[in-house]
Amino acid sequence: MVYSVTKYGAVGDGATNDAAAIQSAIDACNAAGGGRVVLEGGHTYYSSSIELKSNVELHLEQGALLKAHSDISTYFNPNGDDASVAAVSGAKAVDRPVAKPAYTFIHAKDADNFSITGQGAVDGNVYAFMKRASRYYFNGDFYPRPTMVYVEHCNHISFHDVTLQNSPFWTLHPAGCNDVLISNIRVLNPLDCTNSDGIDPDHSTNVRIIGCHVQCADDCICLKTTAGNNEYGPTKNVIISNCTLTSTSAAIKIGTEGVADFENILVDNCIITGTNRGLSIQIRDGGCVRNVSFSNIMIETRRFAECWWGCAEPIVMTTHDRNANTHSGSIENVRFFNVTCKGENGVFLSGNEENHIKNVLFENVNVCLEATSKWERGMYDLRPIPPEKEGMLHQKSAAMFLRWVDGVTVRNSTLGFAGEDRSDFAQALLTQNCTNVQTMGLTAEAAAPEYQSIELG
Repeated sequence: MVYSVTKYGAVGDGATNDAAAIQSAIDACNAAGGGRVVLEGGHTYYSSSIELKSNVELHLEQGALLKAHSDISTYFNPNGDDASVAAVSGAKAVDRPVAKPAYTFIHAKDADNFSITGQGAVDGNVYAFMKRASRYYFNGDFYPRPTMVYVEHCNHISFHDVTLQNSPFWTLHPAGCNDVLISNIRVLNPLDCTNSDGIDPDHSTNVRIIGCHVQCADDCICLKTTAGNNEYGPTKNVIISNCTLTSTSAAIKIGTEGVADFENILVDNCIITGTNRGLSIQIRDGGCVRNVSFSNIMIETRRFAECWWGCAEPIVMTTHDRNANTHSGSIENVRFFNVTCKGENGVFLSGNEENHIKNVLFENVNVCLEATSKWERGMYDLRPIPPEKEGMLHQKSAAMFLRWVDGVTVRNSTLGFAGEDRSDFAQALLTQNCTNVQTMGLTAEAAAPEYQSIELG
């Protein structure tokens, strides 16, 4: 059964608030047992928040635009009437726990078997909620700003083909969901508007993200286990494949919000370009990471302004305590196969004295460092860490730098440097406080004769 929103009163002129008409069509479809709610092409549907329901397909035809209303008071609040919003400054320096989104444009809870589909677009109206904070980024007056799509405790849900664009905060956030299929969608957010994550599976299981293109000023795909949704357990059984990704932060990340565990993660056949960090595991809370595989991935990184976390590391894994009262979880059993890295920094793994990273394999991993941007190099980004500690580790970059890691194998790989300016580069492989480091079939060349190619410690 097809339910046209225009038959329920939607005008589609880009000015009239069509939320009531769209919601009426969704409600009628749900009451009848399910079907397709259609936003016809050639129209802009300006809308306040809408609520998805079970067995409803929200379908945007080619040329249909569902645009978020600019008045925040008309948005749904998952926290109830007393959502707290806080002033915010800085770009990626912000890393405070989020209870649940304070506002959301498209929302669902306890709804199963629904989908968002079609060749049309959902637009978050980003600049209604953002202002320029510096020449390098836009920010907002409150935090968190509206999430574009937030769905909680929903099962057997799908997102196909649709474009999600101009989100003022996280774009697609499934929390506490099981059996989530995200395929062939586009996320197109400005690269200078902060906190605009692309896809954030949170305490969710059996998630497949396939064939997507994501560009955003924050993490493209970020697996989370946030404090506000901790009732739902770990994030596990996740497949990410055949995606193209560009970000001013990390292309694919696990953490930093990680109060519960992450396990059984497969990432395959992805291309990452123009990005501050490629593959990132950042553990700052009590959740642990285990059984992760990255394979067949091409990564190109570059430095951005210091306000963005990261120093162009193509692969980074860190476990550091968030603060004196919040101790970080463990990282173990992580594999990298057939990964090509080119950028302005090297692979960086950092456990800590009390909590070593364990059991890591690099096989057919090729790393080449080359200076290409105007930004300062020769450092590693440790943020977020307690304020009394230094956020940057100032040290010339090795092609691969490992510290407090137990059980590392580097097999059939190449570590080296290119370009004339190698003044910020050093060893090919440097280890500190590591045990059981094995190299087999490794080709390693230092940046300059005064450095050892391989320096183990």
